[in-house]
Amino acid sequence: MSRTEDILGRAEVDDIEAILAVTNTDADEIVHHVRDNADAIFSWDYEKGRRPALNRLYEKAKSSQWNGETDLPWDTDVDQEAVVVNNAMANMGGLMTGIDEAVVADSPFAAWGPQEWIRMGVESQNWTLSQFMHGEQGALLCTAKIVETVPWTDAKYYASTQVMDEARHVEVFAKYLEDKLSGHYPINAHLKMLLDDIVDDSRWDMTYLGMQIMVEGLALAAFGFIHQISTEPLLKQLLRYVMSDEARHVAFGVLSLKEHYAELTDAEMKDRQEFAFEAAVRMRDRFLQQEVWERMGLDVKQVVPLVMASPQRAMFQSLLFSKIVPNCKKLGLLDANGAWLRHRFTELGVIQYEDNPDTGEEYEMFQLAKGEVAG
Repeated sequence: MSRTEDILGRAEVDDIEAILAVTNTDADEIVHHVRDNADAIFSWDYEKGRRPALNRLYEKAKSSQWNGETDLPWDTDVDQEAVVVNNAMANMGGLMTGIDEAVVADSPFAAWGPQEWIRMGVESQNWTLSQFMHGEQGALLCTAKIVETVPWTDAKYYASTQVMDEARHVEVFAKYLEDKLSGHYPINAHLKMLLDDIVDDSRWDMTYLGMQIMVEGLALAAFGFIHQISTEPLLKQLLRYVMSDEARHVAFGVLSLKEHYAELTDAEMKDRQEFAFEAAVRMRDRFLQQEVWERMGLDVKQVVPLVMASPQRAMFQSLLFSKIVPNCKKLGLLDANGAWLRHRFTELGVIQYEDNPDTGEEYEMFQLAKGEVAG
């Protein structure tokens, strides 16, 4: 069995049949159980500031709390269909601009007119923000686990502030979906599988790697992209506030793991490299939005290859890794063990981001000034 098949359960990264075979068989469940195999660690060393970088992050977090109920203008009117049209006009020059008729000629998209494209845009909004909401709940559970399992007092202090952050993020995404959009989607199966694996792992640093570096790193890039292209003022402000927290969260992972990974063996580092690769592919796969195409009544196996071949989709998926790759490089994951992860990220087409600033260096640029109204 090849290593790719060992890690992903399929021999080829872009095997569409295998990707689509991963489905959420419990879409109607309300409560989902995952066994948490970690040991709870007490630390009797109460000296604050033993790790100065983490202490500074903790102090910053204490002064950066915001209230999702009162700090966002929830009285803003949101017309979903108008937002879809306005976003298309602002970013593409029109609703159907850039669609290659030759590419879609023999596909279900060939018969689509403006109303079908608008409906697809509405469903995509609902799906995208639903997956953000589910991911934020994953971060809520994982950060609570970090408080429980990390052996350093300074890290426990900071992680406790992130628990509050993540609760706030779940709250505001749920409120936006409920009050401003038109319904939410169940969790995507690829995201669910990844979150289950992160929670299930007993090692505290794997919780950091899976959530703080991979999931939160991708979310930070995705939030920034959507903030840039959205014309809806309430969503832009909501994302601006969330991004100010997320940058600290990713920096927390970088600062904590850099020290720990310097002490690991080659075999231990290889294990982390393989997990980072698996997480990257799982997150990439979830953005194929197969649930949206199903709800639109389309043949998913016919549509997804067109989606994967779209230059716009390829660019978007690539941009999602603009935070992950430099952070993996900072942690030494790219070049350990004969540059194993570097080769994998090259195959995924994302290695060009390796020299971007890592989030441990740039998180200050995301922070809201005191009293700032984000826009």
